[in-house]
Formats: sequence, C-alpha cells, structure tokens
Amino acid sequence: METHAKEIDDCIIVGAGPAGLTAAIYLARYYLDIRMFDCGTSRASWIPTSHNHAGFPEGINGEELLERMREQAAKYGALREPRRVTDLQREDEHFTVCCDDEEYRARTVLLATGVVNIRPDGIDGELHDEALRRGLIRYCPVCDGYEVTDKRVAVIGTSDHGTAEAQFIRTYTRDVTLVSPDGDHDLSEQCSKALDEAGIARVAGPCGSFAIENGRIAFDTVEGRLSFDSLYPALGSVVRSGLAEKCGAKVSEDGCILVDDHLETSVPGLFAAGDVVIGLDQISHAMGQAGVAATTIRNHLAEKRPLRR
Repeated sequence: METHAKEIDDCIIVGAGPAGLTAAIYLARYYLDIRMFDCGTSRASWIPTSHNHAGFPEGINGEELLERMREQAAKYGALREPRRVTDLQREDEHFTVCCDDEEYRARTVLLATGVVNIRPDGIDGELHDEALRRGLIRYCPVCDGYEVTDKRVAVIGTSDHGTAEAQFIRTYTRDVTLVSPDGDHDLSEQCSKALDEAGIARVAGPCGSFAIENGRIAFDTVEGRLSFDSLYPALGSVVRSGLAEKCGAKVSEDGCILVDDHLETSVPGLFAAGDVVIGLDQISHAMGQAGVAATTIRNHLAEKRPLRR
C-alpha cells in the first residue's frame, strides 16, 4: 500500500458533481489544501439541457455546467483526481482515504457521492445514453417536468412511488401512462382511485425490447408495442453511502447519510452534501448544502490552525 503521507490535506472531497465541485470552489477560496476524487459518474452529466438552474434562462447542458465548475475550482487551486475511492477510515485526528492500493490522509472529509438511478431492465448502455441525450428518458420530474408539457409520457413503475411520479407528471400533460416493470400493477385502492381521478392510464408489464423509433422511445408491453415522447423510470435509486458506513457514520433506513444542520455526520470531521443526504435531489439544493458544509469545515479547521499570514 502506497501512502501519500508527506503532508495531510485539509479536506478530501469524494465526488465531483455539483455538490463536490461547489465545496471545492469554496474551500480553495478559503486557502485550504484540498483534494477531490472524481470517478466520473455524476448524474448531472446526463442532463441534455437544464432550464431549472438559475442564471441560465436559455438552459445549460449538464456536462457543460460541470466543466465550468471544474475550471472554476481549478482556477483557485483545487486538485481534482479522476479516481474512485474504495475505502475510508478515521484514525486518531485524521482520516485515511484509499484509492485501491494508495492511501491519502486528511483532517476532514466531505462525501458528495450521490445516488445511482435504477434503470429499467432490458435497456443497454448505448441506447440508454442516447435516449438520455435526446430527452427520451428522464429521471427527475422536478428538474424537467416542464420539458414534457403536453407530450405523451410513460412512467415505468407501480405502487406508491410510481403513482406519485405519474401524478406529478400529470400536472404537465394529460397523456400519462403508468407501466408496470414486471407483471400486474401493485396498487392500493387509494392509488387506483388517485390514478383514475387524474385520468392516468395503466398498462401491465413486463416491458422490453426498448428502441428509439421515429424520434420516440418505444417498447413492448402486454398491450402491444407503445411509443412515447419521453419515459420516466420510477424505480428508485441506490444511495452511495457505503463509505460513510465504513467510517461509522449513521445512515437512514433507506441509506441516506444523516447529518446535522451544518452537514456534519455522526463522525466528527466527516461531512456529506448533495443527493447522498436526505433532501430534494436538485442541483441548487446540493450546491447550497456544499456551501454550508465547506464553510463549517473552514471554521472547524480555523480553530486548530493559525490564520493565513
């Protein structure tokens, strides 16, 4: 195991989406020694065009937004490394961060690892990515429900979660179909009533043989082949909180990292921000959390280190 121990970073940031990059900008401008690990899987990079981000009235591509933030962080000296963190431990007064066979040490750590959306079965990676670029598959109705106004939309899901997402989309368009991912729908009487009142159609699963056809996303169902202007998978997500748990931090029942009002976890010096924390999965929210966490980190470190001279 190679250890980078000639000095200890003030903060190591794990994750380089909107939360991680915002924290890097703040911390670098506080003249702290920071290191940010980026495994390259931020969900923000999937966004074809976001019209939900303040300051960009014509919209901005997700990857372009991330690149602008990377450039801004680098301008102030934030070190970004394209590596995946594999382990995290707290030892005495510092943390040990592992990237396979290399170790790094830091006084504080900020986890901005996000979540991974669960994709429908049967969509290969190339098709999935192309459909995302075209806006044929979308994961965040809060972010882009406006973009499907008066369009034909499918929601793949069932039960309470699928019903709630279909109801949300219904506020933008009358043409919404809830498609079960596998077999008959699992709907309570309350869900069925709500769907009926909203005029939301239901189709049983399974669904498969996904393809882009005539500019639409199409797939097979028990009622034949259907096509839609856009598809929302409502299948949940996997929270990337494993590093926090390895370090002994408390998480919620659904795996989100529990933090206090200043985004510090139950482990002193370990912070978290963005989608990995309980809250609204929004870029603006993640950035706000990162600003609070970064400022708290600065204040904690200032209590132990002399001021800049």
